[in-house]
Amino acid sequence: MSTMNTVGRPTAPNVVDHDYKHPTLTGGRGLLQDELLIFESDGWGKTGVDLPEPKGAASDLGDLVRKDPIGLPGLSEPEAMRHYVRLSQKNHAIDLALYPLGSCTMKHNPRLNEKMARLPGFSDIHPLQPISTVQGALELMDQLSHWLKTLTGMPAVALSPKAGAHGELCGLMAIRAAHEASGQHEARRKVLVPTSAHGTNPATAAFVGYSVVEVAQTEDGRVDVADLASKLGPDVAAIMVTNPNTCGLFERDILEISRLTHEAGAYFYCDGANFNAIVGRVRPGDLGVDAMHINLHKTFSTPHGGGGPGAGPVVLSEALAPFAPAPWVVHGAEGYELIEREEGEAAQAFGRLCAFQGQMGMYVRALSYMMSHGSDGLRQVAEDAVLNANYIKARLQDLMSPAFPEGPCMHEALFDDEWLKGTDITTLDFAKAMIDEGFHPMTMYFPLVVHGAMLIEPTETESKAELDRFINALRLLAEAAKAGDVERFKGAPFHAPLRRLDETRAARSPVLRWTAPEGTNIAAE
Repeated sequence: MSTMNTVGRPTAPNVVDHDYKHPTLTGGRGLLQDELLIFESDGWGKTGVDLPEPKGAASDLGDLVRKDPIGLPGLSEPEAMRHYVRLSQKNHAIDLALYPLGSCTMKHNPRLNEKMARLPGFSDIHPLQPISTVQGALELMDQLSHWLKTLTGMPAVALSPKAGAHGELCGLMAIRAAHEASGQHEARRKVLVPTSAHGTNPATAAFVGYSVVEVAQTEDGRVDVADLASKLGPDVAAIMVTNPNTCGLFERDILEISRLTHEAGAYFYCDGANFNAIVGRVRPGDLGVDAMHINLHKTFSTPHGGGGPGAGPVVLSEALAPFAPAPWVVHGAEGYELIEREEGEAAQAFGRLCAFQGQMGMYVRALSYMMSHGSDGLRQVAEDAVLNANYIKARLQDLMSPAFPEGPCMHEALFDDEWLKGTDITTLDFAKAMIDEGFHPMTMYFPLVVHGAMLIEPTETESKAELDRFINALRLLAEAAKAGDVERFKGAPFHAPLRRLDETRAARSPVLRWTAPEGTNIAAE
């Protein structure tokens, strides 16, 4: 049964924790306030700013002057600040604790990068400024391109893609353009994708107009080379392989995969989402890769999540370089210039991916990260990321079941739900209980090739002390699960601002717009 809190708002059982011996009377928990929606505040009819009455009655708005209430509450500066700070306290963040999402590389963003991105010469420029006034920005883009090409062993790079999936689109469009130039596009209509691929891989291939053919996986989590070879032929345009793959393993047959692909006249697209595991140690160009996107937020610490801004530059082999999209930076007679038209040396470019040059702020952050680490530091990034993942695997494998127990993993440790059999506890239950212990859950049920998957990527930015804190929490939870403490998991989370929600109902009947409760006249005040 619902109760009323002190502000008169109904509190449902999924808001107030009735499992507490003494549930709070306000809905707050210690220093965590029970924050209202901004529309539920009592700021209607007021403003946080005092403005003088306009002189005269004349208005330039004509009949566009607002006649009805705007429908938004007015908040003073302290009220607005407190509202958003309180909301932030309800979210997990990398600045709060380890963020163990597998396949996402949620690493710390050094504040130095943010300081550099806020320099006036980078933060306040406009893409339509004359080239002569943005020479420093073009030089930075040129240096970033140099670092990306050097680290990957590839001769060309397109900076403009704004995300990993956008980069995939860029790579496949370059591949399509190459096949069109050779007169083979109509014959080559298939793209081969392993079963453990990121979901964007087959989606991007289909978006570009290809049919997707699935490639099997071996029992030890790698591409089945025999199955790949049987499906390669004159109708295949490309393969898309993630390396290291989504199971956290290096594709040891990568050179053979490349050889077979090129013998069949197809191109090798590599999903570079996991480049953080090999940066400074392995150059994809040396493995025969033709195109690869690089998530700057994953490997080079630009901000991650929230829908952007992002950047997913694509490095290209010599065979695909002529088809790279405009624009790109060149050294001209009077400084740096931009090649922006599909003519001259860009005659074969497949076009543009965005209106201007991409996300300048992300370029600044990424290059700042690269230069502050140096080549030896970037190599250590990969080594520490792999070390941390293997440490987690080693510390948990006696209680939890690794999906691929033989040999080391790369950047992420992957467990299945075999160890939960007979407990009546699911992967989802275990993840919800992690919230009560103060940790964001790992990636669940992905990759799909592993039943009840729990995918953990600690990255290189976590200390041993923080890893131990995380591992000890998981060990205690695993012991509780095996001891039969089912209610701890089925009812979790107990201590979060919200209890477990009906995810099916939330997906099918989302409430996307706030409406005033019946009997109130808030919007009209």
